[in-house]
Amino acid sequence: MKIFEEIESEVRSYARAFPRLFDKAQGELIYDDEGNEYIDFLAGASSLNYGHNHPLFKEKLIEYIQRDGITQGLDLHTRAKGEFLESFNENILKPRDLDYIVMFTGPTGTNAVEAALKIARKKTGRENIISFTNGWHGQTLGALSVTGNSTHRGGAGIALHGSTRIPYDGYLGDDFDTTNLLDKMLSDSSSGVDKPAAVIVETVQGEGGINAASMTWLQSLSEICKRHDVLLIVDDIQAGCGRTGTFFSFEEAGIYPDIVTLSKSLSGYGLPFAVVLMKPEVDQWSPGEHNGTFRGNNHAFVTAKAALDYFWKDDKFAKEVQRKGQYIADRVDTIVAKYGEGNFNSHGRGMFRGINCVNGELA
Repeated sequence: MKIFEEIESEVRSYARAFPRLFDKAQGELIYDDEGNEYIDFLAGASSLNYGHNHPLFKEKLIEYIQRDGITQGLDLHTRAKGEFLESFNENILKPRDLDYIVMFTGPTGTNAVEAALKIARKKTGRENIISFTNGWHGQTLGALSVTGNSTHRGGAGIALHGSTRIPYDGYLGDDFDTTNLLDKMLSDSSSGVDKPAAVIVETVQGEGGINAASMTWLQSLSEICKRHDVLLIVDDIQAGCGRTGTFFSFEEAGIYPDIVTLSKSLSGYGLPFAVVLMKPEVDQWSPGEHNGTFRGNNHAFVTAKAALDYFWKDDKFAKEVQRKGQYIADRVDTIVAKYGEGNFNSHGRGMFRGINCVNGELA
């Protein structure tokens, strides 16, 4: 179809790498308009952790639509929202002994990041945010300010302020614990780093190269934040919702972030949906101080509840993800050992994995 070249913006990207006209999808498979079948490793950039058009989620959504269930609810109380909250509380928060307030933001992960940064600054009265090399948090101005990628930062068209970049785990080599550097800089009033409102981190960096922080590094980061009275924000938009083998990617580390952002696979069906989780004492918003027209996407609430009830009522699904994640890790390590010749290495955790090529030209 020529229509894409004729009137769609030049900003399109994935379509350039996959020049096909896709029409149908089921599970892990997508089909083009000629009936050719493809395994969808892209998976909606981690927004389809349960696959395309899961039959149960589709059934629940169709039932809801057929009975004229409300679609757009803003932040009104709706049955669909209430049932999602009950399911999230019973299946996710209570079993993990997590006491979080749930904030419905605009429907994208970037909306959630913007809200998280705003409430951290409001709560503490400070401006600076610590972020990390190769971090990725979105493409609106606040999210870009804590994102590392120079190409995307350059697209802002203005200077991006209010953040300080620190090396991520492993950035300076395996033998250098970069949390020690952060601790030293926060302890020294002459370091030039203003005391931050928060630290924002991905436990596994997605767009930054599938870089997985170690559990000890995450634990150290959490302790440093507590020691210096700095809020810890975990951006779990891409690594969360089971991708690493637990619902939250930080569970294995045993930490309790002050703020967590979720989106992507939260709806279970690829529908736009994002939330910010925060400890009760962080919830300092005034009514309507932050909002978004599409924060009440009730279709997403319906499919999200179905996903939580079906996959997260016990630990069977998580254990299966962990088993498959280990299988993938073993296979990837075998490929790297056999063909890498020093040029490749394995990155990631759980079913969030990739092969890193040490030379961009070789890749």
